[in-house]
Amino acid sequence: MFPGASEYGVDIAVDDGAVEELLQVSPNDVEAPPALTFSRNVFIPLTTACRYTCTYCTYFDPPGQASLLSLEEIRDICRRGADAGCTEALFTFGDDPDDRYTEIHDQLEEWGHDSIHTYLREACEVALEEGLLPHANPGDQTREQLATVADVNASMGVMLETTAEVGAHAGPRRKVPGQRLRTLKNAGELDVAFTTGILVGIGENWRDRAESLLAIRELHDRYDHIQEVIVQPVVENERWSGGSPDLATMRQVTAMARVALPEEISVQVPPNLAPAKDLIDCGVDDLGGVSPVTDDHINPDYTWPALRELEEIAAHAGVPLGERLPVYERFLPSDLRTAGFDGR
Repeated sequence: MFPGASEYGVDIAVDDGAVEELLQVSPNDVEAPPALTFSRNVFIPLTTACRYTCTYCTYFDPPGQASLLSLEEIRDICRRGADAGCTEALFTFGDDPDDRYTEIHDQLEEWGHDSIHTYLREACEVALEEGLLPHANPGDQTREQLATVADVNASMGVMLETTAEVGAHAGPRRKVPGQRLRTLKNAGELDVAFTTGILVGIGENWRDRAESLLAIRELHDRYDHIQEVIVQPVVENERWSGGSPDLATMRQVTAMARVALPEEISVQVPPNLAPAKDLIDCGVDDLGGVSPVTDDHINPDYTWPALRELEEIAAHAGVPLGERLPVYERFLPSDLRTAGFDGR
């Protein structure tokens, strides 16, 4: 059982034999995909407040400095995205702000909201009005919080990161694996098309990586709701100087992800953070959401590649590059699927 799992009502365990098998996987055990995909999006940093203080994260701001976008600002970002041909409104923010963020809570109250989730719902409605499909990442969520916004999102997500307790999550407000697993479970019970992933290099070991991937697989086997799994390296920034995983590590863990997960789940690497060109043959078939108009607000030091660069990655791998929606086609009603749909 993973730390905090039982406390948060998640009955999950992985088989030791499956872990040992996955630890033996190498890039030679997988094949390159037949095609690569990406989503054109706008990053909308709804708030930079976060209840956690992870040591690798530059996204959160301390109380008194955190921001909260207005609906007018959100609408402007969405319009610019729609004009640039984007289909996805990616709402990012730290986990539900705690009581320290008095200014954020006061602003929400002034705007008629008693929680960040009811405000997120209104923000998603703005995105829909502007022709974009919302994909929100609100962090840890109870079933009630998730249900508040699920029906106005094409898909949603949260990074599992790791099922291990690591020093990078240390502090009085530490992130607990059981909470993340609970969110994945809640999404499955509510039939939400969901994106998750692991963060590589924050203090976890190889067994932790295998167990994290198999935990995702176990929850997907129950609910059939995971659409993609991101394999993301931690990167150097102003708060993190603990190094990034080397290429050999990324190649092996990416191959492990491809073997651990069923075919219908895409394996994604972020092309502004990972050496994507050197990972496609390890089973990567998606390059994630890329924005032509907004920064990666979670990793602002790492610029999004231009479409030309994505095309170069695909050409290097010898596969075609296609654009997708933020929700994978298999989650769409049958009358909205393209002719010849292959199950992805």
